[in-house]
Amino acid sequence: MTPELRGQTNCEACPIRHRAVCASCDTEELLTLESIKYYTSFKAGETIVMAHDPMSFVASLVSGTATLEHLTEDGRKQTVGLLLPSDFIGRPEREAAVYDVVAITDVTLCCFRRTQFEQLLASTPHITGRMLEMTLDELDAARAWMVLLGRKTAREKLASFLLLILKRTVADTPPLPAKAYSIDLPLTREEIANYLGLTIETVSRQFSKLKAEGLIRIESSKTVTIPDAETLAEEAGSAL
Repeated sequence: MTPELRGQTNCEACPIRHRAVCASCDTEELLTLESIKYYTSFKAGETIVMAHDPMSFVASLVSGTATLEHLTEDGRKQTVGLLLPSDFIGRPEREAAVYDVVAITDVTLCCFRRTQFEQLLASTPHITGRMLEMTLDELDAARAWMVLLGRKTAREKLASFLLLILKRTVADTPPLPAKAYSIDLPLTREEIANYLGLTIETVSRQFSKLKAEGLIRIESSKTVTIPDAETLAEEAGSAL
């Protein structure tokens, strides 16, 4: 899909300003970024990028949620990553996409033409350093997710997923104060099951158990309240 140009917004007022690839930029560097950026939107369900297709741009997710999808040889779809605001799409010096990127909710991207961004990396140490930091964080997260998928119980997997959404979407973090938090789940029960390597029946059963034990409150199909994040972290077998 060809990105559609939208109106520009001042970088200083951007909601992901202090978490995205531009987090370490000074005023002059932000002005350079503003001169080459553009915004584009995708509706829920739309494919942002298809695996193996050429990528003419890289982008930061400003709002919404997307997934990284891998299609196996037998035609099954596996969710291999969750993209939330401030996450980066695309890789400098890599011309083609590795995975399908699919908008799960309505998504807004802050985009840069790939060649322009590569030129900027060569002359802007703050962006290069931030890219390295984000890449290493992504590697650590992938290793942690391997442990979750391979070693944790279904209960621990679901608790870990809820904590992931909490830590990535609540403005108070870090650290998490001792109070109740409501989070909006970006995925359906079926999509959560696919992401966690579980059946939808198992996911629904674990939601019911966590609710019955007072570890969560289910406000709607998309909204969950976590009364005590530390207690849920204990159930997940991880630290906040």
